[in-house]
Amino acid sequence: MFQNRLLKAIILGYFLIFGITLIAQIKDCSIDYEQKTDTTYIKKTNNVLVYERVFGNSKELVFFSLINSDGIALLEVQQIQKSTDFIPSFCVDKNSKIIFQLENGKFVTVIHSKNNVCSTLNYDNESKSNIRILTSYFYFARENFEELKVSPLSIMRIKYVGDKKDIILKNKIESEMMKETYIPSNYFIDYLHCIDTK
Repeated sequence: MFQNRLLKAIILGYFLIFGITLIAQIKDCSIDYEQKTDTTYIKKTNNVLVYERVFGNSKELVFFSLINSDGIALLEVQQIQKSTDFIPSFCVDKNSKIIFQLENGKFVTVIHSKNNVCSTLNYDNESKSNIRILTSYFYFARENFEELKVSPLSIMRIKYVGDKKDIILKNKIESEMMKETYIPSNYFIDYLHCIDTK
């Protein structure tokens, strides 16, 4: 009888510690905005840096945020390039997609949600730099959610109109420009629960 109680206590302790560990690993949701009316619902998380490249006079940043729009999950990808040199335009269309390779060897694809969208060009007089910004939105499939919640990311391939780009999603970024630390490989593990459409 004593052994049964001891065994139950050990099992209970294990599940308690395991549950606390899982809860501690889930990030708090940082919400940019949330709006609910009788007919619509939209919720968007704040932007999180997933890629940064600083080389000479060129800088490139990629941010992710998540959106729940009336129960439809979207990934917002914002790409920012800044350089004193000219930056060519880049575009996405209805055939564009992002393919994520997960650390468990599986692949997850998200599909661009609109027709043609091209990067906009701005000029920063203060730094004498060109700035290109492309904001695009990608649909998740329901089955993608579960894979993204359990396995870290390793690489993403963005398919543009007539071009593609591979980006390694690191386990940790100490951002020079944002002066913060980010964990790109765990982005979906940390934040998908914030817009879960179940």
